[in-house]
Amino acid sequence: MKSDLGSLPTTSPFSLTRSLRRIRHEYSPKTLALWAGLWLVFLAFLFYPIAFMLKGAVIYEGQFTLDFFKLLLRDPQLADALKGSFGLALTSTALTLALAVPIAYAMVRYRLPFKSVLNVLLLVPMISPPFVSAIAVRKLLARFGPINQLLISLGLVDPTNPPSWLDYPFWGIVVLQVLHFLPIAYLNCVAALSRIDRSLEEAAQSLGASGFRLFRTVTLPLMTPGLFAAGSLVFILAFTDLGTPLVFNYTRVVAVQIFHRVEQALEDPTGYAMVLLVMALSVAVFWASKRWAERWQVQTIPRASGETGERILPLPFTVLITASILLVTFFAILPNIAVLLNALADRWFMTILPDRWTLRYFHQLLVYPLAATSIRNSLLYSLASALLDILLGLAIAYIVVRRKAPLPHWLDGAAMLPLAIPGIVVAFGYVGAFANTPLDPRQNPVLLLIIAYAIRRLPYMVRACYAGLQQVSESLEEASLNLGASPFWTFVKVTLPQIVPHLIAGGIMAFAFAMLEVSDSLILAFDQRYFPITKAIYALSNRLEGGVQMASAMGVLGMLVLAISMAISTRLMGRRMGEVFRM
Repeated sequence: MKSDLGSLPTTSPFSLTRSLRRIRHEYSPKTLALWAGLWLVFLAFLFYPIAFMLKGAVIYEGQFTLDFFKLLLRDPQLADALKGSFGLALTSTALTLALAVPIAYAMVRYRLPFKSVLNVLLLVPMISPPFVSAIAVRKLLARFGPINQLLISLGLVDPTNPPSWLDYPFWGIVVLQVLHFLPIAYLNCVAALSRIDRSLEEAAQSLGASGFRLFRTVTLPLMTPGLFAAGSLVFILAFTDLGTPLVFNYTRVVAVQIFHRVEQALEDPTGYAMVLLVMALSVAVFWASKRWAERWQVQTIPRASGETGERILPLPFTVLITASILLVTFFAILPNIAVLLNALADRWFMTILPDRWTLRYFHQLLVYPLAATSIRNSLLYSLASALLDILLGLAIAYIVVRRKAPLPHWLDGAAMLPLAIPGIVVAFGYVGAFANTPLDPRQNPVLLLIIAYAIRRLPYMVRACYAGLQQVSESLEEASLNLGASPFWTFVKVTLPQIVPHLIAGGIMAFAFAMLEVSDSLILAFDQRYFPITKAIYALSNRLEGGVQMASAMGVLGMLVLAISMAISTRLMGRRMGEVFRM
């Protein structure tokens, strides 16, 4: 019998030489060089900051220790913040799914009037982060604000002693998060319902199941992968949300505690321990959702292209369901409306709507130094990060899909990792890891802001490139190679022109989301000269005279940029646009 010892790895020089020779023979040198360059980017700007924080959290005076993690659990304030973040994330996730599932079911399964309009309206909250909406919502919830004025006019509230809604910041944050994250959960639920083989439900109906029992025993289990994806994403976003609690001055969450420790990042290792704990929880939730989704995944037969499966309901039920969805949609876009009204209000005191209107605050965006500078900065940072995303995303997608390279799934996994690692983790790591270097954000954060924006949005760009490359026939590339063209010119002349729409769409989305990035901007920008839009909005919202109105005007500008970007990207990518946001 032939021994297997020869197949065991060995460390002899001859074996190492053979391995290197095999790698050079099996993989193109240019591909290997590009592959190595991409890994260097990930090592420098993703793994190194995390390793730096890990070292700072567990190594003290040259000795290994877990004392800083123990301090987190013993400190009543930090323990309370951890419980507060869990409570906030779990509440927001549960309420978001409770709204998203029935709305998605009604939109997919029933024939409703104005369905295309409803679909657009349900996505409107995505054009503004809850951080921006929170500034205007505080105005609505003020003791003598518009909501109480409306309740007073209806005779539901005592005009001499109206309730103070801002005394309950937890629920104000929950409402904003639910309304903002509703489109994300809705899209995942719609995708899950659309993939269900209706014959399984028909078989259950033939056995006597119907109504809620059919939904509970057949439909809901088949939706489970989509629900896990939606729930995990909403939980991570809510758990690590920094901007909204800051606006509501709610300090009982981990993200705010991390923000207040940025200045002492090098002196206080408990900050590193806290950030690593947040990262571990986020990655664990992300990994668990992926595993559970794979475990519950059921292979079904896709519906025929012309078959919608929509049921026609009696008119009263149709009207009731449509009106209910419209009501939820109205509340979902109300924060966006509040931002616009606040930006246009010249006088808005003890009235339901402003009694005087103005465009003055939009004009001040061009002349007020902080606002004008932040707009220019954000345009520069976002454009540079979008171009960097295009280059990195295209290189990663091309190597994974078209070229032969070592460990392609690992490279793809590294590109998707920013979905699981919150922005506050990356930003806090940059503050510590690059202190006292040419990239020190305390001195000049421009390069790190651009890189942080690019790393955060890289997964979406990679998915956009995947979607484009999957549409390009490999036979065209093979024909070009057979005719004597080099792989480089084949890519430039054949492949690239066919995926340009996807590159543009992904780049536009990366640009727009970078314009409204919150965590990286709030943590990395120390000096007003380098403030991006979101940091300027936060600074202006704390200014007494006209600051809230100017912050709202900047929010309107950001919403317009994101809305136009989403419309253009959807037009370019069509139905494959949803693949950009696939986990």
